[in-house]
Amino acid sequence: MITETQNQLFEKGPVAMATVNEDGSPNVIAVAVKVFNETTIVITDNFMRLTKDTIPRDGRVCLGVWTEEEGYKFIGKAQYYAEGTWVDFVKSLEENNGYAAKGAIVVTIEKIIPLG
Repeated sequence: MITETQNQLFEKGPVAMATVNEDGSPNVIAVAVKVFNETTIVITDNFMRLTKDTIPRDGRVCLGVWTEEEGYKFIGKAQYYAEGTWVDFVKSLEENNGYAAKGAIVVTIEKIIPLG
């Protein structure tokens, strides 16, 4: 589902991730993303406060990534992990050296929509 071109967009950024607050309002943050496979994206929790609480209650997420030439929305379901294999994975990523890597968000992509 996620193409190599889309993976390269994630590597260049920026990436915005939207979740749903308890009152139904949106919560949007900037994130760094690691594409794990063609349907799975992994995000490290280094500094999250509100977002890590919204996901267990309502796992719906939307990620937006773009450049001047193209962009996409990635819609899916997320799970938050505070320990275990996924947390070990994000702690092992070079880009997390020197950061807490307190948790991992694993997003299963259900739909990709081109922007524009």
